[in-house]
Amino acid sequence: MGLILVGGSGGTNIGDAFLKAALKLSLHPVLYHNLLAYQAPKWLKTINWHLRGKYPSNLNTFSQDVVKQCVNIQPQWLLTTGIAAINNLALQQIGEVGIKRLNFLTDDPFNPAHYAPWFLKALPHYDIVFSPRRANIEDLLDAGCSQVEYLPFGYDDDLFYPEDISNLNPDATVPDMIFAGGADRDRLPYMNALIQSGINLALYGSYWEKYPETKAHTQGQADVSTLRLAIGRAKISLCLVRKANRDGNCMRTFEVPAIGSCMLTEDTQEHREIFGQEGEAVVYFNTIPEMLEKTHWLLNHDDERQRLAKNAHLLITQGHHTYSDRLKTMLSI
Repeated sequence: MGLILVGGSGGTNIGDAFLKAALKLSLHPVLYHNLLAYQAPKWLKTINWHLRGKYPSNLNTFSQDVVKQCVNIQPQWLLTTGIAAINNLALQQIGEVGIKRLNFLTDDPFNPAHYAPWFLKALPHYDIVFSPRRANIEDLLDAGCSQVEYLPFGYDDDLFYPEDISNLNPDATVPDMIFAGGADRDRLPYMNALIQSGINLALYGSYWEKYPETKAHTQGQADVSTLRLAIGRAKISLCLVRKANRDGNCMRTFEVPAIGSCMLTEDTQEHREIFGQEGEAVVYFNTIPEMLEKTHWLLNHDDERQRLAKNAHLLITQGHHTYSDRLKTMLSI
């Protein structure tokens, strides 16, 4: 047995979560950091990124390094995450020595923001591609993938758990709502509507300071411990999926309830599969007016918020949704 990982590390990176999970399972994992494939002079990286479809400047050398490691170690599995920097030739060579090739596809490769022709060329050479979104499964099969399996995101239980907020200043302002995520332009109307309706909103993530509507509410980037405290303290956590990625669930889908917060979430097929019907563990919304109506209702019903937060927390933490659980699923197929 054995596992070689190709992905990122640090912060809440899924590559790190799988590495820790593999260590717990005694798989003797080795992680190859994706960033090594992008090392090059700045001018070359700029050309390759913008003119060659986000091409990793060191792709071929990095890929062959992974092949050599696979030949030397002879692991049972190669697992890559996201738009992984390993080329089609390397995947062919790894497959020829009997190693099972898996990809957990964190982003939608058909999203123009992630479009990378070299990666689409490599995708058919995986034995199994695991997609956390149902919306692109047919596209992946049409692109030549032999087997595609739906597998939702999860959470890292070493990072996301209820934080002790008893030591915080009791006189500090408690936000009505928190949203942790990037300032995608299509998210701006949601935040603007909340602010205009008088909601005390706290925003964590990149680029919210760029917009006049949200600048006063941005808290900037947060490390994991800060995020745990902020989510645990807020009355409501807003969960938005990334539309450009065609997501039906996201990392916050699992991280927020793992921390123990009441969640108001977009109504998607995947969310209903995870959380059940309206009011069992979360509250759903489809439109901005519905989001506002349910936000104000939740703020006026403290007991309901606490009940929902408890139910969602139990559902996620006792429902086999950690990245260790996800890894076990992938390796069992």
